[in-house]
Amino acid sequence: MKASLKVGVSGVRGVIGESFTPQLATSFAQAFGTFVGGGAVVVGRDTRPSGVMIENAVVAGLQSVGCKPILVGIVPTPTLLMLTRDLGANGGIAITASHNPSEWNALKFVDRNGLFLDEAHAQELFDLYHQQDFPLVREEALQQVQRESAPMHRHFQRIVDYVDAAAIRARKFKVAVDCCNGVGALSSANFLRDQLGCEVVTIFDKPSGIFEREPEPVPKNLTRLCETVVKEKCAIGFAQDPDGDRLAIVNENGQPIGEDLTLAFAVWQVLDKHGKGPIAINLSASKAVEDVARARGCEVIRTKIGEINVASAMLKNRCVVGGENNGGVMVSAIHPCRDSFVAMALALELMAHTGKSVSQLRAEIPEYFVERDKLEIRSDQSPEILRMIRREFADRPVNFLDGAFVDFGDAWLHVRRSNTEPVIRVTAEARTAARAKEMTASMYDLIDRALQARHGA
Repeated sequence: MKASLKVGVSGVRGVIGESFTPQLATSFAQAFGTFVGGGAVVVGRDTRPSGVMIENAVVAGLQSVGCKPILVGIVPTPTLLMLTRDLGANGGIAITASHNPSEWNALKFVDRNGLFLDEAHAQELFDLYHQQDFPLVREEALQQVQRESAPMHRHFQRIVDYVDAAAIRARKFKVAVDCCNGVGALSSANFLRDQLGCEVVTIFDKPSGIFEREPEPVPKNLTRLCETVVKEKCAIGFAQDPDGDRLAIVNENGQPIGEDLTLAFAVWQVLDKHGKGPIAINLSASKAVEDVARARGCEVIRTKIGEINVASAMLKNRCVVGGENNGGVMVSAIHPCRDSFVAMALALELMAHTGKSVSQLRAEIPEYFVERDKLEIRSDQSPEILRMIRREFADRPVNFLDGAFVDFGDAWLHVRRSNTEPVIRVTAEARTAARAKEMTASMYDLIDRALQARHGA
């Protein structure tokens, strides 16, 4: 397989015209159809220009093994997950490369419960793909394509029924939304305006899939949103990723507060107004989220990176809320999946119930400073890096659940291979920016030493 192709628990993704081809998509769809045993399979996509081509390839693959494709068109990934369960389908396929650049695309595989495949089931699927022994059906057994109308209605109604929509509508918030020319361009303004009574200003709101900013909603990519919030005098700014499962927040002064605080706000509101209980967050989530939960007497469960790992922990431990450090908010009562629309509604509900601005709310949460970066490496280099970390921090508690997580009490360091890119991710968090930078720099030195030792060997 070509170098840009990534196959793992996050599905299969690659560059269009290079590693990710219609033939590949058809074969994986055949494998998935075989894996779920035929029947209905929900298929949705984001706005990328390659989406229609890959959708056609997926439909062909599913039909060839006796599946009935249910097409829901361009929808947020959380919508597809909910529909897979609600429609009683045997599985679903989301055609989206999420935060990757527009030349990438991907298939993400969903089980009958509306959850992404876990590692064991993903491996079973990949084994079927590699065997290439699919139960092809004859012409008379081919299933016709079904198209679902108004696919987002159930999703948005579930959110509106969960939050105090009346309190949000009463405030008539003015909101700026950066849709990244992704799925939000077709749905975010309508959701906020029609369902929650907001005045909405949108940017990057063409469903073209041509991203006019880098698709990850991290602070450095939100300059235009920050300017818009100030210019339009908005109470809050929201930034989505291309498939609508992650959310970043900008305060009323045009300052990004960081994706971790999206999760902290959601945890705060859910635990205060919708019922207390355990929460599940991944290893790279900020201690600020943990502080919010512990201040309310709630247990915090840490998991491996990856939505399915958090979702599984939420179900196992009956968590009321959870999520990931990338702005992925998950509420069990709605659906245990990352959902930017849930995150927007909870942030607005928190503001409505407290009467406070984003900056005032942020000031009530302990402040930590996070440094995140990534380094390109080959997959065979990561074992030596982890061995070096084990030796370097032998006197400290190191969690090897997902890469290496080193806990310093009031700070932590996390090093792990990415599930979606050929990189190793380095994240450090501390009470001061200087210490977070120092920890990151020291880790770079350690990685460099590990790679030199391996090369020397």
